[in-house]
Order: sequence, then structure tokens, then C-alpha cells
Amino acid sequence: MSKILRTEPNAILSKAVEYHGFVFTQGVVAGDLSLDAEGQTKDILTQIDAILEEHGTDNTRILQAQIWLKDIKDRDALNRVWSAWLPEGMAPARACVQATLADPRVLVEIMLITTK
Repeated sequence: MSKILRTEPNAILSKAVEYHGFVFTQGVVAGDLSLDAEGQTKDILTQIDAILEEHGTDNTRILQAQIWLKDIKDRDALNRVWSAWLPEGMAPARACVQATLADPRVLVEIMLITTK
């Protein structure tokens, strides 16, 4: 049976879960919620880089992304940062929707499924 590796689990979630060569991240939000949508996206992607590195993978191996925005009008700001971060030709399957997020200061939340 394959081992399930849980990174920094707590009572309600793990930062990431690795199973059978796949890495599933938590919904990542910015550490600095005073930033605008572009700044929060940069912060989130920096955190995601660290999570992926910890699991021996990177942003060339993303299969799927789920993105939630407090206001869909911030999609262009998100996409500027997202597109610069993704290697050319490596865009994953993706959903990007407007949602009510847990903290009103959170403008962006991103969750990924990657492979090793």
C-alpha cells in the first residue's frame, strides 16, 4: 500500500498531501493580507514554490489549479502574476471563480494538484 505523506497537518487540514506521486496543496492565501490582489498573488506563489520544492516538484508539473477571487474584477491582476510565474507552455487545467472567502481581507486563494 502506498504511503500518504501529510505536510504540517493540524486538526482541520494539511499544508499538502502527497500520494502516489501526486501533491495536493491546501488552499494557499497570502501571509500579508494588507496587499492588493497582485501582491497577494505574488505572496501565494512564493509560498507554493516552497511547498512544491519541499515535495520535490515545481511549477512545471502542475496538473490542475483552483483559484478563488474575492472580486472577479481582480482576475487581470492575478493573471499578470500567474502568467509570469508559469513556464511557457506549462499552463494547467484551471478554474477561477469569484467566492466569499473565510476572511474578508483575503483577495486570492489558490489550490493546486501537481505530480512529481
